[in-house]
Order: sequence, then structure tokens, then C-alpha cells
Amino acid sequence: MKKYLLFFSFLLLALYSCKDDNGVDSGPAAVSFAVPSANLTEEVTDVVISFSQTTSAAGTITLGVAETEAEYGVDYTTSPAGSASQLTVPFEAGVSKVVFKFNKLVPAVEGEVKNVKYTINAISTNYEIKGNTTTVLNFNETALTGKSLAPQVGGPSQANQVYIDLSSGAMTTVPRISWDLGFYSGNEFRVILNNSVKMSAKSLNSTNLATVVTEDNTMLISQGSGSVDQIDNPTGVITGTAIAEVSANDAENSVYLINLGSNPSSTVPPLGSPAADSGSHRGWKKVRILRSANGYKFQYADLNATTFNEVIIDKNAAFNFNFFSFTANAAVNVEPQKEKWDLNFTTFTNIFGGNTPYFFPDFVVNNSRGGALAYSVSTADFSFDSFTMANVDQSKFINDQRGIGSSWRGTSAPGPDGNPMSQFVLKTDVFYVLKDPAGNIYKIKMTGGALPNLERGHPTFVYSLL
Repeated sequence: MKKYLLFFSFLLLALYSCKDDNGVDSGPAAVSFAVPSANLTEEVTDVVISFSQTTSAAGTITLGVAETEAEYGVDYTTSPAGSASQLTVPFEAGVSKVVFKFNKLVPAVEGEVKNVKYTINAISTNYEIKGNTTTVLNFNETALTGKSLAPQVGGPSQANQVYIDLSSGAMTTVPRISWDLGFYSGNEFRVILNNSVKMSAKSLNSTNLATVVTEDNTMLISQGSGSVDQIDNPTGVITGTAIAEVSANDAENSVYLINLGSNPSSTVPPLGSPAADSGSHRGWKKVRILRSANGYKFQYADLNATTFNEVIIDKNAAFNFNFFSFTANAAVNVEPQKEKWDLNFTTFTNIFGGNTPYFFPDFVVNNSRGGALAYSVSTADFSFDSFTMANVDQSKFINDQRGIGSSWRGTSAPGPDGNPMSQFVLKTDVFYVLKDPAGNIYKIKMTGGALPNLERGHPTFVYSLL
């Protein structure tokens, strides 16, 4: 399967080209690679060269080639055919881009640095070579130097969570309701709730799971209701789970009443309004969690049941958590491996005003448990384009998964009558710095969150490796 690694040239050229006040290219027609680097995750990769204006005549682009531990004809070939030193790519009149195919024949071995670098040396027509004049194709998984992404969270209902690995540009999309509990794979024995659906947990001060239990509507999370003691600490610190640490002494492990939260809405809201928190209630469960040899013995039942199900969930050190779904009655895959994601575009149960649970759509979580830390930068201090590695403040990387959170957007704007109305508002006075689990540092700028008609749930962002 061919993988299109590259994105719209207009957006990329906007990062590198001069603009007038209306955002229109003020310079001559330009040619550039669509991205400065890419990881070769497929056998065949389409490499895109973009034109800022549609070509008026046919011509050719001459590329220089620099190989690192790669040999043309042995480790890779191209279409059209090239050599170890040069590749000529023809293009037609009336096109905005041209593509050549890179065929990976022999992958890199673990630890090997292996890549091919292409440089635009010449073009037969009157185009200026600017922007991404080079691109590096990595056989091994080297951190990408930059990209633009549009996580598919699902529109105004925001039915999905989207996990993003900045170093590869990979996005993993899962339905928010596909899981309920996460069993920690680290040293502690902890279990998290799915706070993207407003779950909560309450200890019943009993160890008898066969006892019939009744619903407790005081546990329901709404905008300004519920108990902060019954939700996980929104900072993401693992010692702050609503369910107490699972004890090695079974007698100390209580039964918990679990509020499963709410489904995403099945109706379309007015434009500008979210529908992430207005679906039907997902029900209730009672659970008890014990330790097993290499993980957890998980017991669960419906509230009126006098018997229960039991499943063993082992720890897996490659992941932050192993996840369980009551709908599937089984463990399910959710997060990528803990070193393979940095951001999660999601909905989120936060704490508002210090003591009240509050549900947020359009939320961005950084993978603090896996080592991805982030902080915000005001454009009053630095511009996004001018911010460099020398400007990074290491002391601002703190252990909080809300390094971006909801700070990138507002939710109301003045209406025609001057009164506030529900509407997504992108904040343009802030950007973010993130350090990933491998130590790579990126700058991130949110570029959108709604469609032109104001429909929410359509985030976009750009990032660059520092």
C-alpha cells in the first residue's frame, strides 16, 4: 500500500514563504518538496514536489542525490529511474504538484542510520527554488522535522480519541466508548477511568461483590456537578486515581460502584455548539480488583447480580495501560505503545474552580505518563516562526498531561446582537513546546478547530522539530 506522506503545498509554503497582509504569496512562483523529511514505513512511498502556482508549461526538475548507507539499485530504486547522484522528474503543464515513487528494497537494521537525501538543483521553467529545497527519506525511524495534521475526532460529537506520534506523524484513532478501565503497567497497581466519557468511581466499603447495589445519581458528572474525589486526578499523576491502589492484601481491596458516563450525542447540535457530552447514559457496574502474579485479577458484575465475571489482566511494560471494555467483556487495544505517542486529541473530565468536575470537548492531552511533557509559550514573548531550541525553557516541562489542554481555544464569541453565543474560537496568541519520550523537542501551533460554517470538532495543527 502506498502511503501519502505529504500534505497540501499551500499550507507548507505558508510556513516558509513571504506573505502579504491578506495571506497571498507576494513572491514569484516557487517549487519545493512538500515535507522536509519522511520515514519510509511502506515499500513504496510517493514523494511530492509542490508548485506554489499551477505550471504554465511542461518541464523537468533535476534533483541531486546524497546516500547514507544506501545504494541505488540495491537498497532502493525510483520511478522514474535515477542514479546514485541524480534524478530527473518530468512534469506536465497545468499541474500543482509532481510525484516520483521511492521503492524501498532493503530496510535498515536496528540502530543503523540509513537515508537518501534529495535536493532540488534546477528546474527547466521560471520557478524559484525555495522553502523545502531538500527532503530526507529515512529507512530507519528518525524524527520528522515537521508536518501538518488534522486529527479526525469525529465532528461536533467528538466520538473519537486520536493518538499522535510526532516523530513519525502517525495517528491512531479509537472510539471514545471502546474502553472503560485502564490497568497500569508500571510499578504501581493502579486502574484509571475513561474520563473522556465522564466516568466516576465510588468505594462501597465492602469486599462482597455478590451484594446487590443500587445506582447513585450523585455520581453523575455534568457541567458543575459530581465529586472530584470520584474522578481521576486530571494532571494524570498515577497516584491520583479515583480507585485506590490495589493492595497485595485482598481484604483491603473494596468493591467500587462505577458510573460508566455518557455516550457521544447521536443528534447534530446547532453550529458552533459541541455534542460530546449530551448522549445517553452508559450504565453502571460494580467491580473489585485484586493483584495477580503479573498484573490484576479483575472481577465485575451488574448491580443486581449475585455472581460475577473474573478476568486476569497482565501488565505489559511496552504500554502505559492494558485496557478493558465492559461492552466487549474483554481486554481491548487503545493506546499505542507508551514511547509511540505524544498527544491525544480527546474530550476530557477536568476540575473547574478547584473543586468541581467539568467536561471539556476540544481537549489535547500530552503523554506525561510515557514521558511526553509540554508547556505553552505566549506570542508576546516569542513568535512561532522565530522560536528555536535556544529559547526552550527546560524548567517549564512539568508532570501534567494538560500541558496543552483546552488553552488553545475559546468557546464563545459576540453574536449579532452583541451577546455571547456558543462558537469555537482559535487562540492565536499561544503555541506549545513538547519534549517526546525520546528527548526530541517540537514546537506546536494549533491552526484550527472548526469548519468555515463553524461546525466544531475539526482540529488542525502544525509542528516542527527543534
